[in-house]
Amino acid sequence: MTAKDPRTGPRTARGGRLNRLRGWGGVTAMAAACAVTASLTLLPLSHGSGGPFDGADAGPGTAHAVQTRADDCTDPEASLPPGLAEGDAIKRIKERGKLIAGVDQNSFQWGFRNPESGNLEGFDIDLVRAIAKDILGSPDKVIFRAIPTNQRIAALENDKVDVVVRTMTINCARLDQVSFSTAYFQAGQQVLAPKADPKGDAGITGFNSSLAGKRVCTAEGSTAYEALEKESFGSVFKDKHDGTGADEDKLTVPNQLDCLVRLQMGEVDAVVTDNALAAGQAAQDPAVELKGAPFTTEYYGVATKKGADDLVSRVNKVLVGYRAGGADSLWMQSYRKWLNAGLPGITAPPAPKYRN
Repeated sequence: MTAKDPRTGPRTARGGRLNRLRGWGGVTAMAAACAVTASLTLLPLSHGSGGPFDGADAGPGTAHAVQTRADDCTDPEASLPPGLAEGDAIKRIKERGKLIAGVDQNSFQWGFRNPESGNLEGFDIDLVRAIAKDILGSPDKVIFRAIPTNQRIAALENDKVDVVVRTMTINCARLDQVSFSTAYFQAGQQVLAPKADPKGDAGITGFNSSLAGKRVCTAEGSTAYEALEKESFGSVFKDKHDGTGADEDKLTVPNQLDCLVRLQMGEVDAVVTDNALAAGQAAQDPAVELKGAPFTTEYYGVATKKGADDLVSRVNKVLVGYRAGGADSLWMQSYRKWLNAGLPGITAPPAPKYRN
């Protein structure tokens, strides 16, 4: 079984036991799942005993400039021009000799831990290594830190990581908190649901009235949750404790992958998430599929601490080279390796936009 076999795709259940699994191939696959779950505990989010990002060791983050404010943001994908100038952020990385990257390690095809080799692999991981090679001369000079969806921004604000490369959508609201590179991938929100409705009714057909009365899972701090706040079609997507700081999550979860587990356990009827992530989850579980068409257009960017302009500019320079070469570009090579099967038909990365 190779690393690209969908059955090896990592899954975890937070605070619960899987009562049924689809498409996993029996005991062997469950053993692989346990190995991956165990690996989650071996990549610490912090060294401190307080909050998840106490005791930060990525160095003090000196933010001098502001990329864009949400209240005057009209083109969030426009970033700084590419460049080689070194400031505080680049100097800290070079002095440390390692790039600290916040990533996912359980999103199949994007950032996941190969259960056979134990290595992190995927489209986002390839980009992290390209950044490390450009700044430090080696793709291996990286410290990977697994961070949940709802702590991506906190990891940057508290100097736990230099960059977040974790299918993170660029938008105006987030530009008040972090800075972004130019877009490296275009995605869209879509519905993931079982192929056959277990209750025998008409089932879910997409982001529409078929969601009425259905339980829908999203990740905390995600653009999917924001989309449902604007239009829920009568679905149930909020936990009673949303916004209260309570610990138990049923519909809104810290990690997007937890939604797939909820769906498999029958605790929710559908998931709303980026189609790029949902395609990987559908590859893991042949009993689920994408429903309808994407209903948003979103762009992923490499996030840095707000005002780390030298690092943003350097990442944009890396992306220029990463996109170059047409069908033979590093971007296209990574796409064909990881994403083509689930998201076919992409012929080029999104074109960069720069601020004047």
